[in-house]
Amino acid sequence: MFDLTDQVAIVTGGANGIGQGIAEALAKAGAKVVVADLDEEGGKKVAESISGDFLKLDVTDKENAEAVVNKVVEKYGKLDILAANAGIYPNVTIEDMTEDDWDKVFDINLKGMFFIVQPALKVMKANNYGRVVVTSSVTGSNTGYPGGAAYGATKIAILGFIKSAAMEYAKHGITLNAVQPGVIATEGLKKQLAGLSEGAAQYIPMKKLGDPEDIGTAVAFFASKEAKYITGQSLIVDGGQTLPESPGDVL
Repeated sequence: MFDLTDQVAIVTGGANGIGQGIAEALAKAGAKVVVADLDEEGGKKVAESISGDFLKLDVTDKENAEAVVNKVVEKYGKLDILAANAGIYPNVTIEDMTEDDWDKVFDINLKGMFFIVQPALKVMKANNYGRVVVTSSVTGSNTGYPGGAAYGATKIAILGFIKSAAMEYAKHGITLNAVQPGVIATEGLKKQLAGLSEGAAQYIPMKKLGDPEDIGTAVAFFASKEAKYITGQSLIVDGGQTLPESPGDVL
C-alpha cells in the first residue's frame, strides 16, 4: 500500500521542517518529488538528498506559482500530487498587530495556498486524477495560543476551502484533504515559538513532540491511490495533544 511509484509530486515549503518531512516521505514511497521553496540552498539540498528536483517558488507570486506547475508538467507530462505546505507562524499579539502583519500571514498561508492549488487542479482535471493535501494545523480549529490569532485564522480557513473544493473536483478523480499537525519538532518552531515548544511534551499524552516524518506519512496516505474515497477531510497528527480537557488530565 501507499506505493507512489511513477507519481509526480510538488511540495511547497519543502526546504526544511514539515515540508522536508513530506518530501522525504513521498520520495520514500516512490514518487518523483519537486521541492518548491524560496530557500534555494535548503531546497536544492533536500531535492538532491531524495533524487528530486528543485524549483524556486514564492507562493505569493501568482505567475511564479503557475510557472512552477507548468515547468513540472513540461518535464514530466503530468502532476499527480500537490502538497501545499508553505506557511509562516509569527507570534504577534492582537494589540501589537499591524495591518501588514495580518496581510503577510494571509498572503502566504491562504492566498499563497490558493495560488498554487488553482493551477495544479487545472492540470489534474485534464488528467482526471489528482491528490491535493494542504497543511493546516490544530491551531485555529482545535487550539489557540497568545500571538497566534492571524495564524489560526488562516489555518481554519484552509479547512473551509478544501470542503468546497473537494465537492467541485470529486467528479474529476481529484481529492483534496488536509493534515493538522500538532507541535512538531522543527528548527522553525524553536526560532519563532520557543515558548510554545519548550516543555510542550509534558502536556502531550505521548510525552514527546512530533517529527516532520509523522506529517509526511499522513500526507503519503492521502496522496495514495488507496485513499481514493476520502476527500474534503482533515487528519489531526498531534500525539494526542488535543485530547485532554485540561493539562491536569495528562498522565
